Amino acid sequence: MTIRSIALACGSYLPDHILTNAELAKKLNTSDDWIRKRTGIAQRHLAADGETTSDLALKAANQTLERAGLTGKDLDAIVVATATPDHTFPATATKVQAALGMTKGFALDVQAVCSGFVYALSVADNFIKSGQAKRVLVIGAETFSRILDWEDRTTCVLFGDGAGALLLEAQDQPGQSSDRGLLSTHLFSDGRHHDLLYVDGGPSKTQTVGHLRMEGKEVFRHAVKNLANAIDEALAANALSDQDVDWLVPHQANVRIVEAMAKKLNLPIEKAIVTIERHANTSAASIPLALNEAVEDGRIQPGQLLLLEAMGGGFTWGSALLRW
Repeated sequence: MTIRSIALACGSYLPDHILTNAELAKKLNTSDDWIRKRTGIAQRHLAADGETTSDLALKAANQTLERAGLTGKDLDAIVVATATPDHTFPATATKVQAALGMTKGFALDVQAVCSGFVYALSVADNFIKSGQAKRVLVIGAETFSRILDWEDRTTCVLFGDGAGALLLEAQDQPGQSSDRGLLSTHLFSDGRHHDLLYVDGGPSKTQTVGHLRMEGKEVFRHAVKNLANAIDEALAANALSDQDVDWLVPHQANVRIVEAMAKKLNLPIEKAIVTIERHANTSAASIPLALNEAVEDGRIQPGQLLLLEAMGGGFTWGSALLRW
């Protein structure tokens, strides 16, 4: 038998405030048509004044635990993926831990920008497989609106705020590719590409938060190549083929990247969970937000194989195979 990280429940939260392309066009030299054609985005959710990343994460966490019939006291660990923490320190995860009434175990943040949720899944999975934790709550939460230059139309139109969570539990499985749970995770990075997607601030360098900066065309080019390789590695590691994948649950950066990855898997675009039109790019929150939506509406069913993939600043990228 093999210990697998089984998905018990998921949840999400989106702030109430919705900012449409049409509203942005009143302030910027842009248009709804320009944004839609280049990205697939129609609107994004923005956190309210005083609403923090930990607030969003906590709401997604509470929904997930309620669906699983558990409380914070039943958790051994919390891993929060975020590039927009409440504070430089302590970890945002510790604020969620306290709010959930969890007094045992541990909580930590993972910073891999848009790849953060895949990285966090890998961290949680390894804690579970090593026997250090039985139940781990994995959360992706972001308030990217706080690091955007709202006068830069090439970046501010792309991002939104939100949070999503997935609860994992250690369970014995036969040790085959037909097992439930996480079959494998695959992580990569190449720090040479720092200047293509970064924030121009930080406590050590500028003592400021800074703003997001991006070379969009270069990021797109690298994303298509890197994500295709990550998908190949995940399938090969489990002796599976593209025909075994039921759903692609990708990071929601650009609809054209999603379409390219679906084509790579020989999947119709209808088999890719696409939320970018309504959520925009929510960085580490985008995969769990998309996952939760497809579980809630019944598209994702028990026993189906999901392929998760993402690429973010750094560059970081990765993939995961999860049987629901």
